[in-house]
Amino acid sequence: MNIEGQAALVTGGASGLGAATARELARQGAKVAVLDRNAEGAKAVAAEIGGIGIGCDITDTASVTAALGAAREAHGVARLLLNVAGIGTAKRIVGKDGSPAPLEDFERVVRVNLIGTYNITRLAVAEMVKLDALEDGERGVIVNTASVAAFDGQVGQEAYSASKGGVVGMTLPLARDLAQFGVRVCTIAPGLFLTPLMAELPQAVQETLAASIPFPKRLGKPEEFAELAAGIIRNRSLNGETIRLDGALRLAPR
Repeated sequence: MNIEGQAALVTGGASGLGAATARELARQGAKVAVLDRNAEGAKAVAAEIGGIGIGCDITDTASVTAALGAAREAHGVARLLLNVAGIGTAKRIVGKDGSPAPLEDFERVVRVNLIGTYNITRLAVAEMVKLDALEDGERGVIVNTASVAAFDGQVGQEAYSASKGGVVGMTLPLARDLAQFGVRVCTIAPGLFLTPLMAELPQAVQETLAASIPFPKRLGKPEEFAELAAGIIRNRSLNGETIRLDGALRLAPR
């Protein structure tokens, strides 16, 4: 799909991979709505790229419905949905004191990363499928965000790996389900990227993590994630696929 002139929704767009994606889509001429629980951060990124920033909790249907309405009023119904919002945590299922991990922690991660992704997708797609078809009968593109932890999760990553594995698992069924409408669905599974959260770690830790990546032997750049997301949108033969973006990294157990 030609990105120029299309309305796009980017969740988690206030920082990191989401902000880079919003910037790249705007650079290529999209009308971008930046969605994030951090409404001020979303508005700051939107102001930078000439888009609209909207506070949105993807786990809350009322919040998503309101955000979609605001984006629609500003740019029209979106043909592009970039699901980048997510959270992470690491907690062993049995702690050093022998106590089990709180179920609430597991539920929270799955609710944001998996259920939240599905929630905004179902609501955005209900509008997307009613749009006029473009070349090859295409109506829209959805790009989800998983993680290499979906495939080789580390110690304590049960919740994160399960949530991202769920995103990977629903990618092909979503693509098959939406094929009749001309809506494509793909997922990116990034490895170790230099996001604001990563940047908070000591430099020595960052260098150790970077050294574990075969090539290029550095942390991924958010702009590289954004470039892949844009490439998926442009390439109409990409559908139902999860693409690892990790420099050939395979995570060790710990």
